[in-house]
Amino acid sequence: MSFILVTNDDGVHSPGLACLADAVSALGPVVVVAPDRNRSAIGHALTLDSPLRAEEIRSGVFSVDGTPTDCVNLGVHGLVDGRPKLVVSGVNLGANLGDDITYSGTVCAAMEAALMGFPAIAFSLDSREFSLEDLTRTSAVVDYLVNSVLTTGLPPGTFLNVNIPAGPISGIGLTFQGKRHYGEGIVHKTDPRGRSYYWIGGGDVGFVDIPGSDCNAIAAGQVSITPLRTGLTSESALQSLADWPLSFTMD
Repeated sequence: MSFILVTNDDGVHSPGLACLADAVSALGPVVVVAPDRNRSAIGHALTLDSPLRAEEIRSGVFSVDGTPTDCVNLGVHGLVDGRPKLVVSGVNLGANLGDDITYSGTVCAAMEAALMGFPAIAFSLDSREFSLEDLTRTSAVVDYLVNSVLTTGLPPGTFLNVNIPAGPISGIGLTFQGKRHYGEGIVHKTDPRGRSYYWIGGGDVGFVDIPGSDCNAIAAGQVSITPLRTGLTSESALQSLADWPLSFTMD
């Protein structure tokens, strides 16, 4: 059986996950494999030192006590018969722009699928809450892009990071990864018992104004489609470092 595998990092009960699964359901059988709770900002983590448990909470929907990357692996290799023809991740509550992609479980789930050779798309909504209007617009974007990928495919080792603005959409286009700045990222306070504690991510999030970037597109109310690749080698650095005197030997 060929199916569309749906996952996320906000948890199996997220309205964004339901929106994504519903949007692709007209395009073929759908299997949902998602974390049993919010696993945001967990990146590409894979569970190796403990067993994973998966519960089918309703037909074709599995809740897993693991990470988004775990969910993709189970969806491909263990839970159901057949292979996915596409893997979609999201819809994440909050954008995944610029440097966010290195932390994002949503994006890394799509990366894991691409590493396995499957076409994959990560979807995120630039909002702090899901509204019916935003989910309706998001569903239309999902339908358009998933149809496009199923029809034309993606280059090998490539997956898409799609960010959708909150509110009316003024356009859609291809972008490159921008640059975030996170301000004062750690909040240091004292609890009622006099002990220090730290909260990461407490500062304001902004971005560098770079035309053509994903950050600029979202700021302009446009859907951002950023092609990402699984290979992380810097070809330009290979060339610039070619003159290093690399003649190290062990005595």
